Amino acid sequence: MTEEEATPFLDVKEAAVYLRLKKRTLDNMRWQGIGPRFRKHGGRVVYHRDDLKAWSESTRRRATSGLVE
Repeated sequence: MTEEEATPFLDVKEAAVYLRLKKRTLDNMRWQGIGPRFRKHGGRVVYHRDDLKAWSESTRRRATSGLVE
């Protein structure tokens, strides 16, 4: 198991790569309260892989005009 797989926590840069977003976009989404759930470990923002996946699933859509019901 690699070190990356050993922890379920990702820093902001790693989480942005995981979601295929720019780090700045993820930072702005966190500031606005519209992004994935995050945690602070010793003042550092980290994201749990499960929270990233859950957030991504919550944004699924069938069309550009609305959410999947």
